[in-house]
Amino acid sequence: MRKCFDVLRTDADTKKTYRQKILYDKLEENDTVATALRRINEEPDLLDVDGNPVKEIIWECSCLQKKCGACAMRIDGKPTLACSVKLSEKKETIVLEPLKKFPVVADLKVDRSVLYEYLEQMGVWLENRAEDMDSEQDFVYESSRCLQCGCCLEICPNYYAGGDFTGMAAMVPNARVMAGADVDQRDSMKKKYRRRIYEGCGKSLACREICPAGIDMEHLLTRSNAMMVWKLFNRKKSE
Repeated sequence: MRKCFDVLRTDADTKKTYRQKILYDKLEENDTVATALRRINEEPDLLDVDGNPVKEIIWECSCLQKKCGACAMRIDGKPTLACSVKLSEKKETIVLEPLKKFPVVADLKVDRSVLYEYLEQMGVWLENRAEDMDSEQDFVYESSRCLQCGCCLEICPNYYAGGDFTGMAAMVPNARVMAGADVDQRDSMKKKYRRRIYEGCGKSLACREICPAGIDMEHLLTRSNAMMVWKLFNRKKSE
């Protein structure tokens, strides 16, 4: 049994886009999309279904074990990790496209540097020694599992490039820092949290269903809002 990859390609220099269909007939039981892409790139004389040469497909990968998030792309329209999608579970034709909410570098590779810019803008680091987090271990562990893959932003109806809303890609690591921050730092983080996360989130929670790491976004968002917004509101109300 073979598969056909319908790949949306973008030239790195001209940014011209075109589609290319590539047959893959070396299917093995546990092959993933990532496995196939690596093997396709190992064939220098490969031709597509129309007889045109297949240049090396540009994409990112690192661990290939669903731990780094580097191979995020759209597979049959769904943002996910290429190393997590088994070919045996897909139809004969598999559509591969780059994430749409990030600048395309080439082919399936996008520039996700904005994710790290958000962390810098939000000040996601501890300024002093961490507070005792024994009572928050589950919360801290859950928020530490973010891969910074960008899938949550790709699926979010409220996120768009250039807007104030940073999405869950910043909220999740921000939650971990909040749990260990002292009172002074937490107070300084509240204004940014409210403007960049709380006010932009429409609570659709599409991110919860798409997260490759299976992070419970609803739980983290609820706890973070309680810590960074509602306690502030309650304090103001009582003053």
